Amino acid sequence: MNQPLKIWFEAEGRLLRLRLDRPKANLVDAAMIAALDQALAEHLGNTQLGAVLLDAEGPHFSFGASVEEHLPGQCAAMLAGLHRLVLRMIESPAPLLVAVRGQCLGGGLELALAGHLMFVAPDASLGQPEMKLGVFAPAASCLLPELIGPVRSFDLLVSGRSITGAQAASMGIAHEAVADPERAALAYFEEHLKPKSASSLRHAVKAARLDYVARVKDKIRAVERLYLDELMATHDAVAGLEAFIAKRSPQWQHR
Repeated sequence: MNQPLKIWFEAEGRLLRLRLDRPKANLVDAAMIAALDQALAEHLGNTQLGAVLLDAEGPHFSFGASVEEHLPGQCAAMLAGLHRLVLRMIESPAPLLVAVRGQCLGGGLELALAGHLMFVAPDASLGQPEMKLGVFAPAASCLLPELIGPVRSFDLLVSGRSITGAQAASMGIAHEAVADPERAALAYFEEHLKPKSASSLRHAVKAARLDYVARVKDKIRAVERLYLDELMATHDAVAGLEAFIAKRSPQWQHR
């Protein structure tokens, strides 16, 4: 199987490019999570790095996580890996830019939310549809309230509805809605990040996100336990996942 992630450098090594590369869905499965985590672990210690840009091959950023990996027996390992990656991203000492187009759903949106600045196509579709399957989005439950407050995040997390890239920018989820998000992110790097001292940038990033990182780290552990120990012990959570895989409507028993 081809590697799920493209990795290369630009701007004389100052910009690390990471591209999800398993079209068309770019599923955030165990292989994708491991590849992203390894790339970041390997390169974020580079003191010359001015930024990271994460984007995706094809028309869609990601359809989300592998539903099969959410089933009992696999979900503990899957969540541990995804949350380790999310924490590595939010703690990145280099600015982490994300360029999003097309569908950006579920675990794919959780990855995008873990970046520092998101550039999104106005007609992109962003959502956390997990509730429609009878489960919730653990990382997004920690990240979205930090970005857009309790009311808007509650709506998106509980309804499972999607919003456009333009709406995401107006809410404060995305930094900018623009026709070519990759080009916009590269322009931001060229104008605002590349000319700066990489050393000073690292300290500025840490200072700007110090309390944010601390809150998310504390909450994500508690939410992960809630998901594994309480949610996955219910009938409907497992039934909803199994119904999705079988391509049939779930029959909720409300227990």
